[in-house]
Amino acid sequence: MAEKELTFDITQTKTYVVIWLCLLALTVTTVAVAKLHLTGYAVAAALVIATAKAGLVVTFFMHLRQEPWILKIMLVLVLLALALSIGLTFSDVSLRHG
Repeated sequence: MAEKELTFDITQTKTYVVIWLCLLALTVTTVAVAKLHLTGYAVAAALVIATAKAGLVVTFFMHLRQEPWILKIMLVLVLLALALSIGLTFSDVSLRHG
């Protein structure tokens, strides 16, 4: 029986440093947006920034880009379900108090 050869994508340290700097910049952006006191859009802005940070972590540090396509599709479906759940919750709260 022939064994499959394992191949690994070696990510260079430079890539990890760039991603870390991007995460740091997004964290600073989160703090800056929080200080702006955007009443109606603060939560939406925080969620967008958090989504971008999570995407970077999952893609590079958790090596999602090297996984099979079916796993990527499953992740997208789960994230869409989560976004729908959060969106429906916010719409319910805004309609009750609006």
